[in-house]
Amino acid sequence: MIEERTMETKQIGEIYRISGPVITAQGLSARMHDVVRVGKEKLIGEVIQIIEDKTIIQVYEETSGIQPGEVVENTGLPLSVELGPGLLKSIYDGIQRPLPELEKKTGKFIKRGAVVNSLNREKEWDFVPTVKNGDAVEGGAIIGTVQETETIVHKVMVPPKIKGTVKSINKGKFKVEDVVCELESGEKITLMQRWPIRHPRPTKDKLPPEIPLITGMRILDALFPLAKGGTAAIPGPFGAGKTVTQQSLAKYSDAEIVVYIGCGERGNEMTEVLTEFPKLEDPKTGKPLMNRTVLIANTSNMPVAAREASVYTGITIAEYFRDMGYDVSMMADSTSRWAESMREISSRLEEMPGEEGYPPYLGSKLAEFYERAGRCVSLNDEVGSVTVIGAVSPPGGDFSEPVTQNTLRIVKVFWALDAKLSSRRHYPSINWLQSYSLYKNTLDPWYNKNVSSDWSKLNDESMKILQEEEKLQELVQLVGSDALPEKQQVTLEVARLLREFFLQQNAFHKTDAFSSLDKTKAILETILWVADKAYETLDKGVRAKDIVSIESRNKISEAKFDEDYQKVLSNVKKQIEAELKELVENI
Repeated sequence: MIEERTMETKQIGEIYRISGPVITAQGLSARMHDVVRVGKEKLIGEVIQIIEDKTIIQVYEETSGIQPGEVVENTGLPLSVELGPGLLKSIYDGIQRPLPELEKKTGKFIKRGAVVNSLNREKEWDFVPTVKNGDAVEGGAIIGTVQETETIVHKVMVPPKIKGTVKSINKGKFKVEDVVCELESGEKITLMQRWPIRHPRPTKDKLPPEIPLITGMRILDALFPLAKGGTAAIPGPFGAGKTVTQQSLAKYSDAEIVVYIGCGERGNEMTEVLTEFPKLEDPKTGKPLMNRTVLIANTSNMPVAAREASVYTGITIAEYFRDMGYDVSMMADSTSRWAESMREISSRLEEMPGEEGYPPYLGSKLAEFYERAGRCVSLNDEVGSVTVIGAVSPPGGDFSEPVTQNTLRIVKVFWALDAKLSSRRHYPSINWLQSYSLYKNTLDPWYNKNVSSDWSKLNDESMKILQEEEKLQELVQLVGSDALPEKQQVTLEVARLLREFFLQQNAFHKTDAFSSLDKTKAILETILWVADKAYETLDKGVRAKDIVSIESRNKISEAKFDEDYQKVLSNVKKQIEAELKELVENI
């Protein structure tokens, strides 16, 4: 696709009209999504509309000061990203310019028109070929490897749409632009390739979502699981914990590569991410988490058009690692800011507004983005996945607004953050009554086989208790808990144990931050065992107020913070059994 367009000669036009980041050029020969250079400072822009002899361009930089009549130059190429060794550990802006390199070139403030290579052109990589002369290769084939970081092997692939027989292949140290393989057809393959961000990378097949993404968060793994290659949304108001939840997912989920996009977030929040991520330790390897992470930063005060491009930049990088056979987790924080950028550009184009001023095509744009997730068989028969987790920031926490509603029609997992829970210091503040997972039925067979045969049964029982508690709370507010039947008083206590000892989790505690599936199951099983024992004791004539006040029940929480949780839970069971037995004997 890219190769077909590189032969075009550059075309020159001039600025006709300026409206913020949207510029109209005349006399320019261009195609949709061509990259252009605007004005004397050669600002980067992209063709988004063509009307007769006028070309509408969205500019990815501040346009103040440029005037009608200045030159617009067409490169003849679509907006693309550079893919190759050096992506990991990098921090980019929305159009894949490395921020540390931009700082060296322009200082603390990015100057307009600054051009920096996305990948380091000077660094040499140790390339080890995996094919030999005479081998037939085609698009996607792995021709060699590079040890990119301590933990990730970068697989060098033939660009899609290229095939032939290997004429020569070299071993040794090379820069990303050096030719490492030449085909008999004359095609030369380097360590680096380019790909247009608005076009999904091709695959052979898409697989069903049958394997879960293990997150280490009990409420997610047990009640609202996400499949590898799945899509999830985390909507929530300011301060509900979206960023901390996404950071926990990035750090502890069993994805091998993390792509984190700060899309239009506040500068101070993005600064926190950029300073914290490089310090995070990968719990799997003990090495820095950045060894398997790509960060894309686009703050709210950066040009709005680049925000729109940032999510496509991120998903294209994620697809590239998926093609190598890696499981990639992509965090977009937040898609609401992305939608706001579309709304602003749409208004500049004088398009007919939809609900709340968003463009009518908001739903189709969101769907186009999320459908690029999936667990796929790549062109080289490697199986990899891209899991997309999009944060949504509804104004005032109103889930009925267009971005949240359109996202809910597309994604299969909904983790609803609740401001009331966060104000009560219940974290993660995911509302278990509003959230859902449409992957649960397809993932239960995996959990039942690999964790426990009664996994789904335990989770269903716990949800019934939590739902029953919600109904009872309405009565409690009217008549008080003492007026409830005794069995329901016990149910309320069991629900409290579930909320405080199972659903609550400390993201900053060394042991509790990650809960293995075995630990999750053990804690849940113990709480439901307590419920069964409590109901049995109640049937023997013991008062509910005595049952719910036994001291040892609160010791279940110690298992969350102890690595030897099995021993803790075993001792707690013995103590509870002894206390309940004593209550029966004292009747």
